[in-house]
Amino acid sequence: MGVVVPAAPSAGRLGDGGATGLASLAGRPLLAHAVEALEANRCVTVMVVVCHPDALEATAKLVAEEGFAKVVAVVAGGPTRRAGVAAGLAALPKGPGYVAVHDAARPLVAPGAVDRLLGQLLESGAAGVVPGVPVVDTIRRVDAGQRSTGLVAREQLRGLQTPQLFVREVLEAAHRLAPAGGIEAADEAALVERAGHRVQVVPGDPENLKVITPLDLAVAETLLARRRPAGGLEPGPPGERGLR
Repeated sequence: MGVVVPAAPSAGRLGDGGATGLASLAGRPLLAHAVEALEANRCVTVMVVVCHPDALEATAKLVAEEGFAKVVAVVAGGPTRRAGVAAGLAALPKGPGYVAVHDAARPLVAPGAVDRLLGQLLESGAAGVVPGVPVVDTIRRVDAGQRSTGLVAREQLRGLQTPQLFVREVLEAAHRLAPAGGIEAADEAALVERAGHRVQVVPGDPENLKVITPLDLAVAETLLARRRPAGGLEPGPPGERGLR
C-alpha cells in the first residue's frame, strides 16, 4: 500500500498563515501526528508527502528530523488539491497495487485505520472505500436568497473522511482523465466515481476530525490528551518519545 499525504492548503484559518501540515497540535505539527499514525499500519510500505511549494524545505526538514522511514519523497503540490494528489501519485514508487490518500489536516487517524480499510476494500470488490460518519444536524436546502427549499433526508448522508483507499491503477487513470475533462473534485472518491467505478462507503471514526479552524484545534487537543496513556507518556520524534 502506498500513501499520498496532501499537506498543501493554507492554514490561515488556524491563525498562522502557514501550510496546513506545519500547524501545531500539542507541540507537534499536524503532519507529524498524521504520518506517525499512517506508518503504524502494517500494509503501508511507502508514503509521499505533498506540500505547498513555499513549505517544501521546511516539510522535508520535518520529515527528516522525525525519522519517518516510510516517507520516500516530499513533493510540491499544484494549484488545486487534485493536481497536488496527482503529483504525489507520480512520485510513488512502482509496486504497491493499492493507494491511500490521507489529509495531513486529519492528525487523529487511528494507527490501524489503513489496515482495516484495506481489508474492507478487498472484501467489497469495489474500486475504492471511503470512511464516512452519519450527519447529525438537520440539513435544509436554501436558494440564492437563503430561503428554505426543504429538508434533506440526513439518513442518506455521510460526512466523508480520509484515508480513502483505491485500486492504484483505477485512481491513477481517474486522475489522468480529469484534466482533459476539466474535472476538479473535492476528493478522490468523486474522481473515481466520475470515471465510472464503484466506491463503497464504510463506517468512519467520529474522532478523525479535520483540523481547519481554531475550534477544531481545541477539540483535537482535548481528544489527543485523552488518548495519552497514564504516566504522561505520549508519542514524539525518535529519541524524544516519552515523558513530556
